[in-house]
Amino acid sequence: MMSTRAVTPQEATPTPALNDRALGWLRFIWDKATTPDDWSDQGEPLPWWDRYTAPPMCSFPRFDVHNMSYVLPVMLEATPAWREVYTRISDELVRRYTSFWGAVDWCTLIGPDPGADRYPPAWQAFIPEPLRGRYTVPGWTGNGIEPWGLQPDPCGADGNVFYRGWLNLVLGIRRYVSGEATEHQPLEITGYQNRQFTWTHARIAEFISAQFRSRPQGPHCENTKIWPFCVSATGLGLKLYDAQLGTNLSEPVPRWFDYLRRHYMSLTRSGELRTFALYYDPMEQRLHSLPGPSVAHGVFPCLLYMYPQDREFSLWIYELAMRRLGWSDPDLPLSRLQADPNHLSTAMWMAHEVKDTATEDRIRDYIENTYQPRFFGEENDRFGFWFGYDSTWPRGQVNATLMLAECGTPGAWWRIFNDPLLASPSEPQLHGVDYPNISIRRAQNDMAQRVLNIETAAPAPSQRGKPTSFTIDQLPSPAEVSVTVDNQDSTGWHVTSGDSIRLDLDIGDHQIRVAFPGGSSRQNSPHT
Repeated sequence: MMSTRAVTPQEATPTPALNDRALGWLRFIWDKATTPDDWSDQGEPLPWWDRYTAPPMCSFPRFDVHNMSYVLPVMLEATPAWREVYTRISDELVRRYTSFWGAVDWCTLIGPDPGADRYPPAWQAFIPEPLRGRYTVPGWTGNGIEPWGLQPDPCGADGNVFYRGWLNLVLGIRRYVSGEATEHQPLEITGYQNRQFTWTHARIAEFISAQFRSRPQGPHCENTKIWPFCVSATGLGLKLYDAQLGTNLSEPVPRWFDYLRRHYMSLTRSGELRTFALYYDPMEQRLHSLPGPSVAHGVFPCLLYMYPQDREFSLWIYELAMRRLGWSDPDLPLSRLQADPNHLSTAMWMAHEVKDTATEDRIRDYIENTYQPRFFGEENDRFGFWFGYDSTWPRGQVNATLMLAECGTPGAWWRIFNDPLLASPSEPQLHGVDYPNISIRRAQNDMAQRVLNIETAAPAPSQRGKPTSFTIDQLPSPAEVSVTVDNQDSTGWHVTSGDSIRLDLDIGDHQIRVAFPGGSSRQNSPHT
């Protein structure tokens, strides 16, 4: 059996600076988020938005949008004093999520699927055998199917929890990385026949909480399927909302976890995993689980969402799944690890998150040699994994989970929801950074030492050496600060307001210390 041990916040070591891979992935998702494209019913997302992975369930661009957001609060641990890049990306993700293409399935896949008797063999595995030929495949949202009929609002529908559940999580991440209280700002959400529906983050969270209270089985995703994958993600969005606002909207979610243990999974007599629901259809009263060792593939998509909510249960189900597939067996040849990249990537992320070092190292070695990690772009300043796909761009959905392990220390994902790094109005912050021409590897305040530590980088060679500047505000007595760049006193700064300074420098790899009254800008080593 593998050795697993959860990392508590007290054990967490100081977060290192973002590495080159993290900076390269951030550069690419910045490109995707900030390059204009048309997500209305008259347009189409650019092809680098992942509409290709895991058909028929997840092959919608919305999945790329919410998966892409997860790395932002993880990166924030290295740069809590610099939030503007993550905020801008989050704003662009929310804008797309609430568009026609964000809810394209709810707006266009209406009623029973007329092609239900013509699904390819690979899709039949997702349908209980007695229902094949007359049952809609996962991914067919089925707006209009009884018992609810046609519901134009994708957020306020009885089903479609996987739309509002992930929207709530993305909105929570946007609030987390920005530090801005936006939960009561109106959102216009595009629904059926381009009708617009006004919601707020707060109303969405309250609606979801009420659904959990009234439906112990869990809210429906597609009509009429209940997926542990979607429901656990929906619960996680509530947990993040509570962590930031001090509410208790996630209070009914543990009851659903208990329901999952009792009704959506089972063990063999020897204690091995026998079934784990891909989904349960309460109208048909059928639970669908993949057969044999493949049952474990129903577990992996859920781990990312379950772990911050129920650590003990998630560690247990992780070990069961790893044993069922043999991935925890050190004697198993690495060539046997060939699997859905989503699931193996999640297994490596989980091993990293819980400091299961032996398993992480073993899977990482396979991934490094098989999943084609590489820098790309005109100046090789973007990064991604190609996974053997013949594609121009790295697939967003499968990269998103792997990059969590590249960009954060063990326990980083758990801490977001249980020990959140909330913005403080009394700590210095960077603004006006000329991103992406200059990158920020680290921006962390040491309030005990009264120092802001900053590390910069120049990922694109064409920008190196050019002049740049940025502002540091929320400084106490800015005229009294001292600044060093690469441990040399700097005079390239001046006070711009009652709490701000502007720092001028060149684009490059620099270590900067800004000491405010009571601190020292001098250091004896490259890192403090």
